[in-house]
Parts: sequence; C-alpha cells; structure tokens
Amino acid sequence: MSDTAAPDFRKHLRNYTHKNDWLAAASYFGTFAVFFPAMYLALTLVERSFLLALPFIVITAFAGVRLYVLMHDCGHHSLFSTKRANDIAGHVLSPFAMTPYRAMQYNHNMHHAYLGNLDHRETTEIYTMTLREWNEAGFWKRLYYRLYRNPFVLIPVGAFFTYFIAYRWPVNARRIGAASVILHNIAFFAWLTLVWYVFGTNGLLVFLGISLLSGMIGVFLVYLQHNFEDTYWDRKPELDFRKATLQGSSCLNLGWWWDLGTGNIAYHDIHHFMPAIPSYRLRKAHFALPPELDLPRIEWPEAIRSFRLKLWDEERELLVPFPKETATAAVPAE
Repeated sequence: MSDTAAPDFRKHLRNYTHKNDWLAAASYFGTFAVFFPAMYLALTLVERSFLLALPFIVITAFAGVRLYVLMHDCGHHSLFSTKRANDIAGHVLSPFAMTPYRAMQYNHNMHHAYLGNLDHRETTEIYTMTLREWNEAGFWKRLYYRLYRNPFVLIPVGAFFTYFIAYRWPVNARRIGAASVILHNIAFFAWLTLVWYVFGTNGLLVFLGISLLSGMIGVFLVYLQHNFEDTYWDRKPELDFRKATLQGSSCLNLGWWWDLGTGNIAYHDIHHFMPAIPSYRLRKAHFALPPELDLPRIEWPEAIRSFRLKLWDEERELLVPFPKETATAAVPAE
C-alpha cells in the first residue's frame, strides 16, 4: 500500500473502532457458554471413549483460544466501551486463559511499541535471529536455535513452557506488581483443583491435554503473525512503524471456521495498525477494504511453508531458511 493511500486506510478502519457492548457481551459470554459445556462433555465422555470425547476436546481448545483473544482485547480496552468493564472482564478471563491479565497487558503493549525493531527483539513472542548473527554463532548457539525454531519443538514444547511454566511468573512480573500474578496463580490452581476434585486424575489429565492443545494453536498463530517471507524488520532511525504494522504483521486467511474458533486474531496486520478495533469487527474490517487498499493474505499452503523460514536477512529484507551447510573439502598433505 502506498503512502498516499495510508490516510484513506486509516479512515476506513476508524469506522470499525466503535464498541458495541451487546456484541462484546455476546462474544464474551457466548465463548464461556461453549467452553464450559464442551469441557464438561470432554471430561465425562472420555471415561467411555476417547473418540467420543475428541470433538469436544478440540472445541474446548478453540474456545480456550477465544478466551485468550478476548482477554487480549480487554488489555487494549477494545472489547467493551469502558476501561473498567474491560479490566474486570480481563481479570475474570485470566485463570481460564492461563495468563496473568496485567502481565499480558504490559508485555503485549511493549510488543506493539517495539514491533519490527531489530534492537528490541526481546519484546517479540517468537525470537528471530538475523542471518549475520547465525553466521557468527558457534555450534551450541546454532544447535539451540535450530531446536527452538523447529515447529515440532516450538509448538508443543513452546506451548507447555509458556502456559504451564513461564506464565506462572511472567517477564516483568515485579514491575507490574507481584500481587496480581500471585492472585492469578491462586485462581488458576483453584480451577485446576476443582477439575481434579470433580473428575479425578483422568479428568485432570484430559483438562491438561485440552490446555496444551489450546496453547499449541496459540503458538501456531503467534508464529505466523510475524514470521513469513515478506515480513518487516529494521533498526532506528530507518524503522517505519506503518510498514512494521502492515507489512511486518500477517493477514491469515485460513477460513471462516478458523476465524470463529480463534476470535479473528488472524487479521493481525489490521490489529497492529489500529488496536482499538474489537476482535468482533476485525474480519469485517478486512473484507470491507476497498480494492485499492487491499492487503496481501496468507492462506494454508504459504502458512505451512512459513515454518521453513528461520532467519532475517537484513540485506535482502526477507525471512529465509537456514543456509545450506557447505562441507569443506579435505586438502591432501604434500
């Protein structure tokens, strides 16, 4: 999109920033109305047959993703019309989304502030090394990064580590206030204890499996939101915030059912450009774009291929795979 089109783009998106408390409540309570019954059916049916429980396990996992997205909206004060309503709703969502609300809010706003900034990659959810850094790295650093960026490690291990370990005491917890994190953990473990008390050890294992699947869907999305071939990174003073939001964030067009299950967060370019748009308006805002303001979309084939991309090439301005290792030919002794 050209610079001259940016004002029209901003004007178009402003039409979708108004909050509707009825729609917000429908999204909020409607998600809970799916989450709790689906979880109950998953926890009870698993005693008879895992195959009977499986559809409800998947539905509960996607509902869990939606709960996180709604909490994320509350953190931007974009779900309900008042700050107070958003904060109350965010705290209520917190134990079920397995994430301390205030910590998420603070760290995610830092992510927005430093998006695309190569000098502040600590604020990104998925760390990206540059090609130059890779070429200068030693064996152990390369091995660690290879494992870290392997999707079969990144998605399941990343989900488990993030939601079960890291978020029990997240980054910047003391700066935000330890009390809110401690209260969140008390509520979260009380929720776990209730599941164990009602459904026993097998029920608790199923619940943890649901939570892990939900986390894996979340990590899958988080990776694709900023890791694709034509993404954008730069350093100040050349860093262009508009390009960081629109080019450095993806639009994932993975289907209507996927959008329903993930709260429309796949339209991440629009979200970063204008975080005030509620999740219940993101999809409509994207598909109502005039043709001259249209944004590129990533569909399933490109989304899957994006997991091959590992390093940011600063010269070519592309995310690229690992370079092929060239074996050094042995030189015979004279």
